[in-house]
Amino acid sequence: MAPTLATAFSRRWWMAVTAVIENLLFSAVLLGWSSLLIMLKSEGFYSYLCQAQENSSNLNISNSSMSEAGGEEEEFLLMNNWPICKDQDEMLNLAFTVGSFLLSAITLPLGIVMDKYGPRKLRLLGSACFAFSCLLIAYGASDPTNLSILIFFALAMNGFGGMCMTFTSLTLPSMFGDLRSTFIALMIGSYASSAVTFPGIKVIYDLGAAFISILLVWAGCACLVFLNCFINWPLEPFPGPEDMDFTVKIKFSWLGFDHKITGKQFYRQVTTVGRRLSVGNAIKQPQQPSNDLSAQDANKLCLSTVDLEVNSKGSEESQSFMRSIFSPIFLLSLITMCVTQLRLIFYMGAMNTILESLTGGDLNTVSVYTSIFGVLQLLCLVTSPMIGYVMDWKLKDCEDENDKTAKSEPGQPRRPTKKIQKIVNATRAFIFTNLLLVGFGVTCVIPNLPIQILSFILHTIVRGFIHSAVGGLYAAVYPSSQFGSLTGMQSLISALFALLQQPLFMAMVGPLEGDPLWVNVGLLVLSMLGFCLPVYLLCHSRHLQRLRDEREDDPKVYVKMKSGSAPEASV
Repeated sequence: MAPTLATAFSRRWWMAVTAVIENLLFSAVLLGWSSLLIMLKSEGFYSYLCQAQENSSNLNISNSSMSEAGGEEEEFLLMNNWPICKDQDEMLNLAFTVGSFLLSAITLPLGIVMDKYGPRKLRLLGSACFAFSCLLIAYGASDPTNLSILIFFALAMNGFGGMCMTFTSLTLPSMFGDLRSTFIALMIGSYASSAVTFPGIKVIYDLGAAFISILLVWAGCACLVFLNCFINWPLEPFPGPEDMDFTVKIKFSWLGFDHKITGKQFYRQVTTVGRRLSVGNAIKQPQQPSNDLSAQDANKLCLSTVDLEVNSKGSEESQSFMRSIFSPIFLLSLITMCVTQLRLIFYMGAMNTILESLTGGDLNTVSVYTSIFGVLQLLCLVTSPMIGYVMDWKLKDCEDENDKTAKSEPGQPRRPTKKIQKIVNATRAFIFTNLLLVGFGVTCVIPNLPIQILSFILHTIVRGFIHSAVGGLYAAVYPSSQFGSLTGMQSLISALFALLQQPLFMAMVGPLEGDPLWVNVGLLVLSMLGFCLPVYLLCHSRHLQRLRDEREDDPKVYVKMKSGSAPEASV
C-alpha cells in the first residue's frame, strides 16, 4: 500500500539520503564504461570474434600464448585467457552506444509519464530493470560464447533503469521548500558522480572477486531500492512548495473525512475547510464560539471529491506546456545546454587522443591521467550543492507574492518577491557557470600536460553546475507539473546536438592530424553563447521588479459586495 503524501513528508530526510546513495550506485553508471569494458573482455564477451583471426601479432596482457599455424608463428592478445581483438571492441562499443543513447533519448517520454502518473511507478520499474540487467550480464558471463548477445539487452535495460531512478529523484526536492534548488543540485551531483561506480567495481574485481558474484550482489542491492520505494514513496506526484504546504499540522479526526484522499486533494480540502471555518467564525463572532475545533459539526466539515474538483478547477494550471516550450527562458536554456554539452562530451570522447598528443604517445602516462580524471568525478557530488545554494540564496527573506498584507517599513525598500529573487539567483548561477566553462576552454587550448589536471577539475565542476542550474531554473520558473517534461525535452535536444562531437573528432584525427587546437578554439568561441541566458534573466528580473513597483504605486479602486447592503468602494 502506497503511503500518503503526509507520511512521505515525514520521511523526506530518509528518502533524500537514500536517493543520493541510490543515484551513486544505480543511475548513470554507464558513464564509467571504460572499466566495464575491461571486465567484459576479461570474461570473454564476444571473444569468439577473435578466433578466426590469423597472422595476428599483438601485445599480451595477462599471459603469453604462442602457436604455430601453417609454419608461421602467431602471437595472440589474451586477457584472462580470452582472446581480444578490434572486432570485439567494435561490437561491445555498439552495445554501449545503445545503452548510453537510452540515457538521454528516454528522458522526454519519462518526463511526460512522470508528470502524469508520479515518480513511484517509474522508480519501481527502473529499479526492477536495473536488477534484471545485472542478472542478464551475469547469465551471459556464464557462457559468453553463446550468450554474448545478452549484453545488448542488459545495457539497454541498465540505461533505462538508471535514468528512471535519476528522473524520479529530481522530484523529491519539492518537499524541502526553499531548499529545493540545493537538493536538486545534490541529486544531480550524485547522478554525475555515478561514473565512479564501475571503476570501484573493477577494483573489487581485480582483488579476486568473481564477476558473476559481484553482479548478483548488485542485483540484490537494486531489489532493496525497489523495496525502499515501495514502502516510502507516495503514489501521487510531489507538488511544488507553491502548490502545497506540507507544514500544515492538524488532527485528521477534526476534519471528519468521509473518504480517503491524498496529495493535492488533501491540500484543497484542508484549505476549503479552513475558509469555511473562517467564514463561520466571522458570522458567529458575537456569539463567541468554542475554540475547540473538534466540537464543530462534522457534517459541515466533510467535503466531497466533486466539491474539490469544482472549487479548484480554475487554478489547476497557470500556463500551458506549449507556452512554456516556446518561452524565451526555455529556448535560451536550450542554447546554453547544447553548447555546454557539446563542449563537455567532445572533451570526454577525445581525451585519450589529446593526452597521447601531449605525452608523445606514452600510454602509461595516459593511463595515469585517465585514472585521475575518473577519481575527480566525485567532485560533482561535493560541488553541485554549491550552485544549489546560490539558487536558494535569501529566499527565506523574500515576500510571498500571494501575501497581499505584507508591507515595508517607512523609509525602507520593500523586499523582493520569491519569484524575482529566484530569477536573480539563477542569473548569478549561470554567469558563474559560464565563466568556469570559458576557463575550461582556455585550459584546453594550452598544450601543457599538468594544466590538464585543472581542465579535469573544471570539466567535472561545470558538468555538475550546468545541470543543477538548469534544473533549479525550471523548478523556479515553470509549474511543478511540467518539470519532468521540460527537463526531458531539454535533455533530448541537447543530446542530439552533442552528436556533433563525432564529426569534430573525425576532423581532429583526420585533416588536423590529431591536433585539437583549432577545434578547442572554435568550441571556446561557441561557449560565449552561454551568456545569452543570464543576460536575458537579468533584463527579465528588472522588468518584473518594474511592473511590481508600478502596480504598487498606482492606486486601485476595489468594490466590496456585502450581503444585504449596497456596494462599497474603497481605495
